[in-house]
Amino acid sequence: MSEFLFQPVILISGLAVAVVLMILGAFARMLRKVGPNQALIRYGLGGTRIVQGGAGLVVPLIHSAEELSLELMSFDVAPKQDLYTTQGVAVTVEAVAQLKIKSDPESVRTAAEQFLTKVPQEREALIRLVMEGHLRGIIGQLTVEQIVKEPEMVADRMRSNVAEDVAKMGLEVVSFTLREVKDQNEYIENMGKPDVARIRRDADIASAEAERDTAIRKATTMREAAVARAQADQERVLAETLSQAKQAEAQKDLAVKKALYEAEAKKQQAQADKAYEIQTNVMQQQVVAEAVSVERVRKEGEVKVQEAEILRREKELAATILKEAEANRKRIETLAEAERQRLALEAAGRAEAVKTEGSAAADVIRLKGTAEAEIIRAKGQSEAGAMQLKADAFREYNEAAILDKLLSGFPEVVRAFAEPLSKVDRITVVSTGGGADGGGTGVSRVTADIAQMVAQVPALLEALTGKKMSELLERVRPLGPGGAGSEQSGAKPPATTEPKGKR
Repeated sequence: MSEFLFQPVILISGLAVAVVLMILGAFARMLRKVGPNQALIRYGLGGTRIVQGGAGLVVPLIHSAEELSLELMSFDVAPKQDLYTTQGVAVTVEAVAQLKIKSDPESVRTAAEQFLTKVPQEREALIRLVMEGHLRGIIGQLTVEQIVKEPEMVADRMRSNVAEDVAKMGLEVVSFTLREVKDQNEYIENMGKPDVARIRRDADIASAEAERDTAIRKATTMREAAVARAQADQERVLAETLSQAKQAEAQKDLAVKKALYEAEAKKQQAQADKAYEIQTNVMQQQVVAEAVSVERVRKEGEVKVQEAEILRREKELAATILKEAEANRKRIETLAEAERQRLALEAAGRAEAVKTEGSAAADVIRLKGTAEAEIIRAKGQSEAGAMQLKADAFREYNEAAILDKLLSGFPEVVRAFAEPLSKVDRITVVSTGGGADGGGTGVSRVTADIAQMVAQVPALLEALTGKKMSELLERVRPLGPGGAGSEQSGAKPPATTEPKGKR
C-alpha cells in the first residue's frame, strides 16, 4: 500500500528534476560567452548591446548575435602602380601595417557597423585601399633621398595622416613600417655613386699617404734599428765581459761560501748528534724516575689500604668485643644491686614482723618479751653483718668478673689486630733510612709497629671501661687458703653463675 502512495511523489519529483534540467539546458544554450579578444554584438528586442570579454543572454526568436574579433590585423601595403616622388622619379614602395579595433564601446560599435558581416579578407581589402591612398600622397611630397634615408619620418607621417580616416572605422594604427623602396631606373642605385667615388678617391689618397708615411717610417726605423743593433752589439760584448768577470767572482764566492756552509753544517750536525744523545739520556733518566715514582706511589697506596684495613678491624673490635664486655659488666652490677636490695627488704620485713609480734605479746609476758627482744636484736645484728659481707663479696666479685672478662678477651683483641696482617699475601718494604723515632727500618720497623699496636690494647680497654687494669688487679683479693678471703669464710658470697660461653 505504501508503494502505491509513494509512486506519485516519485513521479512528480522526477518531472520536476527534468523540468529544471531542461530550463538549465535552455539557459546554457542561450548564454553566449566571449573572451577578451572578442566582442559579442547582440541586436533585436531592446536594441543593440555590446559585450567584451564576458557573457550575454541571447534569447532565440527575440535576439540575434554576431562575434567581432578584436585581435591585431597585420597585412602588406604594396601598391601595384609606381608612386612618383616630388622629383618625378617613379618608385615602388612596400610596407607592413598593423591595425586593431579600439577597445572603447563607441569604437567597437563603429567597427561593428563597418565590418560585422564581412570576412577578414574583405575587411583587410577595404583598409588596404585607404592605406595605399595615403601612402601615394605622402610619397608625392617627398624626394627619393628622404624616402630612402628617413624611413621613420615616412612612417610617422603615414600614421598621423591615416589616423583620422581609420578612426572613422573604429580602428587605430599600431605600427607602419617601410619594408622596401626600389625603382626601375637605377636612380637609387646611382644615388650613392658620387659618394662612393669620393670615398674611393679619399681612400686612394689616404692609402698613398699611408704608403709614403710607411716608407719613411720604415727607412727611419731601419736606420734606427741598425744604430740600435750596433749599440746593442757593443753593449752585448761589454755585458758579456762584465758577466764573465762577475761569474768568475760569483763562482769564487760560491766555492768559499759552500766550504763555509759545509763546515758549519758538519758542526751543527755534530752538535745536534751530541744534543740528541744528551736528550736521550735525560729522557731515559726521566722514564726511570717516573717508573720509580709510580712504583713508590703504588706501594704507598698498598700501605694505605693495609692501614685502612687495620683501622677498620680496630673499630670492629671496639664495636663488638669491648661493647660485649661493657654489657656483661653492667649486667653483673645490676644483678648485685638487685640481690642487695632483696636482702635488705627481707631483713626489714623480718624485723618489722618480730617487732609486731613482740608488741602484741608484751602485755601477756613482759619479761619474756624483753628476753626475746634481746634475742631478736642480736639476731638482726648478726644478719646485718652477714648482709654486709655478702655485699662486699658481690662488689669484689663484680670487679673480679670484669677483670676475668678483660683478661679472657685480651687474646681475642690481639688476634683481631693481627688478623688483617695474616691476609696480606706479600709485603713490600720501602726503607729510606733510619727512623727519627728510633723504631728501626725495614722488617724490624714492621715488627716494632705490630708490637706497639699490641701494647696499646690495655690503654684502649682502660679508655673504654674507665678503670685501670693495675687498680683492678690490686683491688681483687687473692684466692686460696693463704688469701684474705679465707678470713670471712663464714659469709659466703651468693652463688651467681655466669652464662656459659661468656667467660
